[in-house]
Amino acid sequence: MPRLFTMAALSLLSMRCCLSVQAKVLWHAPGPITVHNNGDGTNLLTPSLRHDDSSRDTLYFKFEVDPLSDVGTEEYFAAFQLFEGNEPRLAVGNSLKAWAYSAFNTEDTGENNKVAGDMDLRSSQPESFGKGDVLRYELPRRGIRCMILFKVQFVPDGADLVTAWMNPNLTKGATEENQPENLTTKFKANGSFDQLRLRHGGAGDGWIFRNLAIATSFNDFIVPRFWQQWWFLLLIGMAGLAAVGTTVRLIEKKKFQLQLQHAEQERALERERARIAQDLHDELGSLLTRITLLGGLLHTEMDNPKQVEIHAGKIAQAANQTVRALEEIVWAVRPGSDTLQSLVDYLVHFAGELFEGNVIRCRLDLPRDLPTRTLHPDVRHNIFLIVKEALTNVLKHSGGTVVHLQIQTDDGQLKIVIADDGHGFDPGETKTDREHNGLNNMHRRADSVSGQLQVVSTHGAGTQVTLLVDFTD
Repeated sequence: MPRLFTMAALSLLSMRCCLSVQAKVLWHAPGPITVHNNGDGTNLLTPSLRHDDSSRDTLYFKFEVDPLSDVGTEEYFAAFQLFEGNEPRLAVGNSLKAWAYSAFNTEDTGENNKVAGDMDLRSSQPESFGKGDVLRYELPRRGIRCMILFKVQFVPDGADLVTAWMNPNLTKGATEENQPENLTTKFKANGSFDQLRLRHGGAGDGWIFRNLAIATSFNDFIVPRFWQQWWFLLLIGMAGLAAVGTTVRLIEKKKFQLQLQHAEQERALERERARIAQDLHDELGSLLTRITLLGGLLHTEMDNPKQVEIHAGKIAQAANQTVRALEEIVWAVRPGSDTLQSLVDYLVHFAGELFEGNVIRCRLDLPRDLPTRTLHPDVRHNIFLIVKEALTNVLKHSGGTVVHLQIQTDDGQLKIVIADDGHGFDPGETKTDREHNGLNNMHRRADSVSGQLQVVSTHGAGTQVTLLVDFTD
C-alpha cells in the first residue's frame, strides 16, 4: 500500500513539474494598480521586453479592470496601452468616444464606431438601449469587473493581427479555438512595443487594473479550478488509495472475524459432541450396566421369589432413571430448546417428576412472563445440572418436607432459588467425598456460565441455594 501511495505521488508531482517547465509567462504584475488622469502614464515593464516591426512571433496580453465610474454618465478613456519609445501604439480598454470596452489606435474601425481607429469589442453580455435595440458590446460599469485577453501576431513590415476576447473561458480544457464567437473580436493594429503603460483621462474616478500578464501561449493563462489542481488530484488519488486500503483491511478483518467465529463454532460443536458422549457414557452407560447386572442376578435367583421381587424393583427403578437420563440428553441437544422459556419449562417438568409421590412436596414460584431470550446449549445445560444437583441433594439429604423452587428474571438477570425446610448442615463441617464433589461441581458449572452460586445452610434451618446468571446480550 505505501508503494502505491509513493508511485501516485511521484506521478502527479512529475506531471506538475512538466507543466511548470512548459509555462512561458514573460511578465506579470498582480496589482491592484489604480490610474486616474495620469496623462501618458509610465512604463511598467521590468525587465524590458521589445517587439518591433521585424518581429515574427506571437504574444498574449491579459488584464482585469474594475471601473470606478460609469461610462454611461461620464466620458473618459482608459487603456492598457503599448508604446514604442514615446509613440503610442495599440491600446485596449475604453476609447474616449466609443463608450464601450474597445481598442483604439487600430488599423480598422468598428461598424458602430464614430472615430477612425476605434474598435468596439464583442461581449457575451451585450447592452440593450431600449426599443428592442441590442448591440454586441458591453459598456464599462462601476463595480462590474471585466477581464480582457488579446493576442498580437506580429507581421514583419505590416499591420499586426490582433484577436481580443472579452471575459474568455480560461478553465481547464479551454483553448483559443473553442472560445465563443460572440466574445471574440479580430482586427489589425500596430502592436510594436518596448513599453507598457496604464492610462486614464477625462471624467470619472479612473480604473483599477489587476493581474496583468504577458505570455507566449493562450494556455499559460488557463486557470484550473481547485478540483483540477495537481495538489487536489494528488489528494483525491491518495484518498482513493486510502479508501481502497481501508476497504481491503475491513474486508480482511471481517473475513478473519468470520473465520474466528467459524472456528469457535467448530470448537463449540466439538465440546458439545464430547459432552454428549460423556453423558451417554456416564449416565446411560452406568444405568444400562446396572440393569444388565440386575438381570443376571434375577436369572440366577429364579428359585428365590423374594430376591426376584427385589431385583425386579431395582431393574424398574434403573429403567426409569435411564428413561429420564435419555430424556435429559435429548432435551439438551435439541436446537429448539435453546431458549429461556424451554429451560424454565424443563426445570418445572424435572422437579415435578423428581418429587412426584415423595414425602417432600415441591412448591413452584415462577414469573408470569418470561423475556424472549436465546441461550447457548452449554449455558442452558449447565444451569439445568446445577438445579438438578441441588434438587437431588434436597431429596436425598435434607430430611425436610417442603422444597421451594423460585425463578425470577430482573434487568437481564436470571435468579433461581432452591430452599428446603430440612435439617441443614454446617458448611464448615467435613463432608463426604460425594457431597464435597457435588458442591464443587455446582460451583464449577456456575463459573463456566459466568454465574454466581451461593449456598447458605445451618443446622435445623434448612438450606438455600441461589444461582444468579446474567443473560443480557
